[in-house]
Amino acid sequence: MKHFKSMREAEEVFKALSAPMRLRIMELLYGEGDLKLDDLARELKITNSAVSMHVERLVSAGLVKVSAMPGARGVCKVCKPCFDGMMVDMRPSGKQKNFYMDDIPVGAYHECLVAPTCGIATCKQIIGEFDMPKYFMFPNHYDAGVFWFGTGYVLYHLPNRLKPGEKLVKLTLSMELSSEYPGYNEDFPSDIYFEVAGVSLGKWISPGDYGSRRGHYTPSWWPVVCNQYGLLKTLSVTEEGTFIDGGYRIGDVTINDLKIDYSTEITFKISVPKDTKNCGGLTVFGKGFGDYDQGIVCTEYYEV
Repeated sequence: MKHFKSMREAEEVFKALSAPMRLRIMELLYGEGDLKLDDLARELKITNSAVSMHVERLVSAGLVKVSAMPGARGVCKVCKPCFDGMMVDMRPSGKQKNFYMDDIPVGAYHECLVAPTCGIATCKQIIGEFDMPKYFMFPNHYDAGVFWFGTGYVLYHLPNRLKPGEKLVKLTLSMELSSEYPGYNEDFPSDIYFEVAGVSLGKWISPGDYGSRRGHYTPSWWPVVCNQYGLLKTLSVTEEGTFIDGGYRIGDVTINDLKIDYSTEITFKISVPKDTKNCGGLTVFGKGFGDYDQGIVCTEYYEV
């Protein structure tokens, strides 16, 4: 899910989709799956140069990704969509025009305690071996693009960019998550719990561990039998409570309950405890893996 925080932010997407031919290309990609540019041209009954022009416009808008793959007659170009959906905030919020944003690498946790099944990898290689928790604290864990565990937690220190006189009114954390199953299982619920500044916020139930297709950014060397992508979820703590994806309430903790000011150390903990009802593990996807090329995006909205 791609989240645009204003109509202006989504302007390039609106422009790209204003042409009926480009709408048809997106329909084909979502309906048929990843397609070669030659196949798109044949299906649309237009020239290869024309389809390339339309696809380049969709690439510029961030809607599709084109990759080169070996073909029967040399290298061919394959087109795939970047997102399963979009959300656009139509109504601007005057209270939230001031904000700080950081994209935190998923491997930049400061503390962890995990149990198998587990593993961790960078975009270039697996760190150590699967199902060996000790590798989570090897120095190159900071470079990780994906990690997973059956039970346990990871703890991050979030940057606190507030200055004296600035009041935090909303905190959002956007991340790509799934359950963890040996191999993958798309019907495997897991209770994933969140905590900020030592305060428990609630849980989100992940539906499963996804692997029936390769993630849009997952490296080509990554084993096909492993999990490939997750769901983009946005955790929000506001003056009204705690929510997932803006509308689903998971708890009553408000931003004031966190007692965060410019001098506060802000921690963020993600966990799957052993004694929860749906103990289905956790996978966190970062840059270079999954469907969304991002880490954990932390946004601090403030008033002066």
